[in-house]
Amino acid sequence: MGFTMEEKEYFYIPGRSDMPIETFFDKMRAGVNATTAQVNTFTFIEAFESVLKSGEDVLYIGLSSKLSGTVQSAFNAAEELMVKYPDRKVIVVDSCSASLGEGLLVYYAARKQSLSLDALAKWVEENKLRFVHWFTVDDLVYLKRGGRVSGATAAIATILNIKPVMHVDNEGYLVAVEKVQGRKKSLRALFDHMEKTVDTAVTDTVFIGHCASLTDAEYVASLVHEKYPDMMVHIDDIGTNVGAHSGPGTIALFFVGNER
Repeated sequence: MGFTMEEKEYFYIPGRSDMPIETFFDKMRAGVNATTAQVNTFTFIEAFESVLKSGEDVLYIGLSSKLSGTVQSAFNAAEELMVKYPDRKVIVVDSCSASLGEGLLVYYAARKQSLSLDALAKWVEENKLRFVHWFTVDDLVYLKRGGRVSGATAAIATILNIKPVMHVDNEGYLVAVEKVQGRKKSLRALFDHMEKTVDTAVTDTVFIGHCASLTDAEYVASLVHEKYPDMMVHIDDIGTNVGAHSGPGTIALFFVGNER
């Protein structure tokens, strides 16, 4: 997915991005704006067709349609390619998820190698709303820039050191659930919500994402390790296209739950 900074377009691909993720968030902290763009249909056709030509099929698990139009481009590409390659399959799933929450869904799906493509797509559809996302941000100014909160709300929150605690709901929207005072309490709140809904019979792996805030991510990981020592916790960067809207200091916790 692409983003624009200082009138120049970049692409973020983990491990081989046009701009190091650290540089991206340093620029944001310095006040540089970042704008994002969805992936177009042509780009999906190129990516999918290279797989189809090799004799393989495609299951694409896309970013929530309520947060980006990207997955609709994938649906359009699939429809076009199925006419051209009637003996192959391209199945597109709207994950109703984002960031490493979508990643965790893909991770669990990839472990089900015994399933056929159709059976795996069915499993993803039936289980995607069990992948739970909890977020907090350190500074509401970035959500204000994106029009997700008002200037007055952001100003009051800054003065009172109020931190929002948000999740992705069953429709795939990012929704504010509560407000707490202080950074440490907001980080703790992510774990508190996990305790309420986590399915310990299924969750053997937890993902934690951060925007240039590794120490805080490790603190949340320590809470998970203390209560659930057998769970594997993977910490990784939140990419530029989510980070451009949530800003440096964003922390997110993802797991499999009984409900979102």
